[in-house]
Amino acid sequence: MTMAKLHKLTTRAFGAEPGVPDVTQLTEWIAENRGTTADITTYQLYQSLTPQLAAGIEHPCGGGKFCANRIRSSFLGVEGNCVTGEIAVETEALREDAAGIVVQKRNCWCALPAPHALGLIDRYYHDDEEWSDAITGAYCTVMRTMRDIGIAGHVLIADHADEMEFLALAGKKVFFFFNDTDRKDMERVMEYQWHIAVRSSQLESVFDLMNEYDVRKIYVIDPDAGSIALALSHFDPDQVTVGGYCLDKCGEYWNNLVNTAVYSR
Repeated sequence: MTMAKLHKLTTRAFGAEPGVPDVTQLTEWIAENRGTTADITTYQLYQSLTPQLAAGIEHPCGGGKFCANRIRSSFLGVEGNCVTGEIAVETEALREDAAGIVVQKRNCWCALPAPHALGLIDRYYHDDEEWSDAITGAYCTVMRTMRDIGIAGHVLIADHADEMEFLALAGKKVFFFFNDTDRKDMERVMEYQWHIAVRSSQLESVFDLMNEYDVRKIYVIDPDAGSIALALSHFDPDQVTVGGYCLDKCGEYWNNLVNTAVYSR
């Protein structure tokens, strides 16, 4: 009897949330990186990416929702969580963040919270359309600044589907990622993206929606062998990628993800 041969699927990260570091580790790391913007966000960016590279993730992505602090602090016209004036972007820290990622891995992607996930409250524009134009315009500046340094593209981690954000930001170099989503949000995403990231429990919904939307690639988040086999029953292997978004113990997490990304045929 001929034994089935194991094949590898591509792996891709959609960011990580390394958490608040130990004070001693952070202090030592900041001391080693004097002369640059070395703070807690810089450290978390480093920690979000390093385990991915060590595990051999083929398409790594530094950053995560923790980058909200950096973005808010880079916006002029923002006090705390309130927008009190015309939004503009101070780019120096963003450039250094991008450079820190590129030093670790060239052509790497960066994950940021989607605009609505910043939690900003409009106290200046008082008009939904103007406010949306302002915040998405600022994000265009943020992402263009980082791409100029060498970031390949951005994952925007979203809490819900915001059509104004899709219209302004979706594209080849911007991918909207939902750690958890419902069918309605999936439909909205599929109107703007030909690729979609879903968990195993959402695969059947994707299959149903393929009658209405063009889906060219699927990223299965944290799959098991059964969900990989299910995805491959509807897509070719080059259309299926094993995806990850780490929330805890990232070294172990990414190693396990790489070990999971196989199928037999």
